Amino acid sequence: MRRRLTVTEMSERMGVTRPTLNRLEKGDLSVGLGVLVRALGVLGLDEDLAKLAADDELGRRLADSSTTTKRRRTSPA
Repeated sequence: MRRRLTVTEMSERMGVTRPTLNRLEKGDLSVGLGVLVRALGVLGLDEDLAKLAADDELGRRLADSSTTTKRRRTSPA
């Protein structure tokens, strides 16, 4: 609305149908991530995607914990 785009204009610029855009707007989880990325591109917000995981402290800790070596138990012979 702020960019004064109609649903038809927005869907045409995204390359999707109007019903698909309507489902995206309603938060329908069946709409693919690519459709969301295209919508952000049309709105000029696609560069903000890089910011989403830029400071993912929890993700880094989880990744670090999975790469640490674990001691194996040795069974008595």
